[in-house]
Amino acid sequence: MLNPRTHSPTLPDSYYAATRRYEPQFPALEGDHHYDVCVVGAGYSGINTAIELQQRGYRVAVVDRFQVGWGASGRNGGQLIRGIGHGLEQFRKEIGEEGIQALAHMGFEAVDIVKQRIADFDIQCDLKLGYCDLANRKRHLRDFEEEKAWLDRVGYPHETELLEQSEMHQVVGSDRYVGGLIDRGSGHLHPLNLIHGEALAAAYLGVHIFEHSPVIRIDEGDTCTVITDRGRIECNTLVLCANAYVQGLNSTLESKVLPAGSYIIATEPLPEDIHTRVLPQDMAVCDQRVALDYYRLSADKRLLFGGRCNYSGRDPKHIAATMRPDMLKVFPYLEDVKIEFEWGGMIGIGANRLPQVGRLKPNVYFAQAYAGHGVNASHMAARLIAESIHGETERIRHLEAVRHMRFPGGHRFRSPLLALGMSYYRLLDLF
Repeated sequence: MLNPRTHSPTLPDSYYAATRRYEPQFPALEGDHHYDVCVVGAGYSGINTAIELQQRGYRVAVVDRFQVGWGASGRNGGQLIRGIGHGLEQFRKEIGEEGIQALAHMGFEAVDIVKQRIADFDIQCDLKLGYCDLANRKRHLRDFEEEKAWLDRVGYPHETELLEQSEMHQVVGSDRYVGGLIDRGSGHLHPLNLIHGEALAAAYLGVHIFEHSPVIRIDEGDTCTVITDRGRIECNTLVLCANAYVQGLNSTLESKVLPAGSYIIATEPLPEDIHTRVLPQDMAVCDQRVALDYYRLSADKRLLFGGRCNYSGRDPKHIAATMRPDMLKVFPYLEDVKIEFEWGGMIGIGANRLPQVGRLKPNVYFAQAYAGHGVNASHMAARLIAESIHGETERIRHLEAVRHMRFPGGHRFRSPLLALGMSYYRLLDLF
């Protein structure tokens, strides 16, 4: 069942939509056009690829089925967290020490790209630094100790701090956690304002953005042709950035990314004595379970509480009724607080949780499968693609060297099969 709060052709009735600062509107594609590069998908990956290339002198067009930021870019938890992928050590055989170090430092650079984009174009998106990983088990705290030691060793330029259980109320007003790792270089923001601000910046630079232009066919060759319902674009280079919504555009990419539902609720604005108890330092936080919770305060001091990653392809009938019990497990004293917004959407997940970025052909690039950490990783992917197209660097090769498994079962059965597998890992979390 598809919930209209997640699959309406317009932006969902989210806290972000209700508080957006920008309302960009772009025309639908009509007629025949030629560009150096055509990007399919007007989310973070697509818009930032366009910005990077336009700044390098290319003529770029972006087409989207709905509107800028309609997908995960305009709906996500707004957490800007360092890192590219999950557990880079598992890829050592494929990318070696050089690749691991390169991806690790890209994880730092990715956050800096977002910060610089915001500064360069004066994007008003409530950026606030401060983030904390939350340990649910002692083993998580041991992982944090190793992570901090590595960050110190490689010279991570921002303050990090380990917290024991007795210190956790400095960060979060809950007894649920046994420790944490603070990162002062990561943080949180208003994701819809970010992508809308970036789209306006792209248009200012000369990028042509076309909304409400569903792609019905792509012809690939020495040049590529993108055909929509009312127009067509011939281009020298094609970039596919549809992520969780790639179905029907390319069968290879579609088989390697699974759309998974993720959901958020937003409370009414909290009184000062409550919001300073919930998150005393106004940090974004995330726990370490498979079925994780992530949450933060908005600029007007609502609690934005997300989680319930759903691999089955079926949305909750009532998002708030599903999410509110999870919130109360963490903060039982919010029992009487009203929920004013509820929404969700699809994120793209790959089997190994590493972003999939590379080339299908010499002139066909792609970026997808950020596994819920796309705010920063998408911006890094955009830079890597632009660098490769322009012939500046081949840093993209480190991500291309990783093999990505196709999800079994075809379009109809891959979601139920993964849902079954993830149920196993959730049981491990419990026991």
